[in-house]
Amino acid sequence: MEVESELKSLITVGLFTYVSLTYCYRIAAKIPKGLPRLLALLPVMIILFIIPINLHSIYLGPLSPPKAVALDVFILTACSPCKIKQPHHSKVPLDLILEAASKVDVLLTMVVIPAQVILRVEHEPHFKSPHLASSLQDFWGRRWNLRVLETLRLVIYYPIRSVSIRIIGDRSSSLPPVFVTFAVSGLIHELLYYSILRAKPTWEITWFFVLHGVLVDMEIILKKKVKLRLHRAITGPLAMANLTLTSVCLVLAPLLRNRVDERIIHEFYLFLDFFLSLFPSKVYPRSLKFQKVIK
Repeated sequence: MEVESELKSLITVGLFTYVSLTYCYRIAAKIPKGLPRLLALLPVMIILFIIPINLHSIYLGPLSPPKAVALDVFILTACSPCKIKQPHHSKVPLDLILEAASKVDVLLTMVVIPAQVILRVEHEPHFKSPHLASSLQDFWGRRWNLRVLETLRLVIYYPIRSVSIRIIGDRSSSLPPVFVTFAVSGLIHELLYYSILRAKPTWEITWFFVLHGVLVDMEIILKKKVKLRLHRAITGPLAMANLTLTSVCLVLAPLLRNRVDERIIHEFYLFLDFFLSLFPSKVYPRSLKFQKVIK
């Protein structure tokens, strides 16, 4: 019953999402930009914010489609962590799988493989060799999770920087928006963690991003004040060591504390058992219960 309940919730969320995004594509997109379109999209934003609570994931893509984009491509882009390249042409699926197997973004790439095959579209990369980053600024600003980076720049960084320039001048105008962007990202990740863990927030993931916001601001200040530049062979490993240490202490700790790894394996076996139970007993013996593997 647990798996059936989750599947029903998934179907319900899928239907609400499809109807909401079709409304965005067919109706809201034809409303003039600015406040009128914002008001037209506001109910959809609320719906898409609430309905994922019934599941263990949350994601919100662009709700206003660009010109000359088909409805199916728009829904894919709005529902998944991918950005479609233009023009719409696709790699061979085998090439995509090999690319995914050799990169950090294997899970995100696997999400959009069906789109590669069915819609014949190609997604832009989510990461740009983050292990080769020469500093924290390089890691967060040019290499890690480029889709989210682009969204945060447009929604948080650029608006705050335009205000910051008028208040403190151009030289230090990047410092406040960098910190605020990291802080907002931390709060978003805290919401994601709550969606997965269903436990009282400990704010560790928020502090992780706040800490890195401070560290990136310090890097920016040092680069402007100190003319001496260390070689990337030194700064790169230092940045990776910083990321590894802080990630283990603040990012992985709450996941392991709440046994997320065990829950994922357990839910996989539950789903596998439910799927195989749909077959006749001669094909799938009822005595075989995969969920018993995980106690």
